[in-house]
Amino acid sequence: MPSKEEILKQVQDNDVEFIRLWFTDINGILKSFSIGREELKHALEDGMGFDGSSITGFQDIEESDMIAMPDPNTFAILPWRPQEKAVARMICDIKQPGGKPYEGDPRYILKRQLAKMAKLGYDHFYVGPELEYFYFKDSKGTETLDEGGYFDLTPLDMASNLRRDTIFAMKKLGINIEYSHHEVAPSQHEIDMRYDDGLKMADDMVTYRLTVKEIASANGVYATFMPKPIFGQNGSGMHVHQSLFKGKSNTFFDKTDKYHLSKVGKSYIAGILKHAPEIVSILAPWVNSYKRLVPGYEAPVYIAWSRRNRSALVRVPMYAPGKETATRMELRCPDPSGNPYLQLAVMLAAGLKGIEEEYKLQEPMELNLYHLTDEEREERGIKSLPSSLGEAIGLASKSELLRDTLGDHTFKRFIDLKKKEWDEFRIQVTEYEIKKYLPIL
Repeated sequence: MPSKEEILKQVQDNDVEFIRLWFTDINGILKSFSIGREELKHALEDGMGFDGSSITGFQDIEESDMIAMPDPNTFAILPWRPQEKAVARMICDIKQPGGKPYEGDPRYILKRQLAKMAKLGYDHFYVGPELEYFYFKDSKGTETLDEGGYFDLTPLDMASNLRRDTIFAMKKLGINIEYSHHEVAPSQHEIDMRYDDGLKMADDMVTYRLTVKEIASANGVYATFMPKPIFGQNGSGMHVHQSLFKGKSNTFFDKTDKYHLSKVGKSYIAGILKHAPEIVSILAPWVNSYKRLVPGYEAPVYIAWSRRNRSALVRVPMYAPGKETATRMELRCPDPSGNPYLQLAVMLAAGLKGIEEEYKLQEPMELNLYHLTDEEREERGIKSLPSSLGEAIGLASKSELLRDTLGDHTFKRFIDLKKKEWDEFRIQVTEYEIKKYLPIL
């Protein structure tokens, strides 16, 4: 971790005038306030106070004082701001007055799970998320910038340049990028980060989303991580690759197993599969998320695992000799619109529960689950994820795992917020209903 003096020297050497302090609310929406360079020394020592009652899912009005404590590991200069009198950012841990961690801070909730992981003897929760998103002409509609498809090499257009500029910006912010490509739907894109430790990756996911939006905005277009913005087209998912390491050893790998999966790896996957329905409201947290989670659009809704079959909820990429460290599982139901800290926390919690209680993993389903009838899936014992936010919140509200992971404070606020969102949606009269029912009823 850089020392306070090293951070202050970077500010001096790079002509940084302002430092933006970042944190997320319960929904994963990025919050920020700015301090001048002369306040940074105080902020690094004691944090900066703010009103937590105005932040979604944080405190009540009568207990609103909060402290934002910047994490020195997250200091970075924002590349889309002028480099003269530059602006930097630092991601914060939220504290209560007196210095105690605030139980409703999403970053702290993830840290709690990482501490539990360490207590169980694991050193690294490695995560590699694949965030998909769309570019549109503006935020008022879904007019696309291109008509490309999956891996298409489209003629040089704005989207190609946007992706290029975004990658350069991310690299300046300390994010390691593996590759990027056009996704299946028109104007849909993906930039893939190299796997990293859970907390660093959650910070990078927050940074990734803002960077994509800032570069788009600077070029006069709009980028969105909305899960399903266009009817009849693939939605934007966030497949999440995961593994646990002890030192440099991948605990998911076993060369003697026919699937090259260890007992730890199998139990972790079994934990994810067993608890997926009750945690999916965190992984896919909006009404719109469940417009994506339907069969036929590469969105996995059937609770099973496979090695080649992408219709299953969990995929275990095939083992390649000499690539033991790459053994991992990929969860395919999350989308990129949620709170990254909470998303990683609940996935890790479900996997660790499987390990602790030695859950048994069923055999993989290598056939295309979309092609089975409901009866055939039932015969095989294949269950489905919830089909709506209302159904997902119903399961979440009864989940001890989710309550333990989030803590009572955040659990109650999350359930209340999502019930309200579902009720707001449920009473809407949609254009579909007007077109379908008005002429005949």
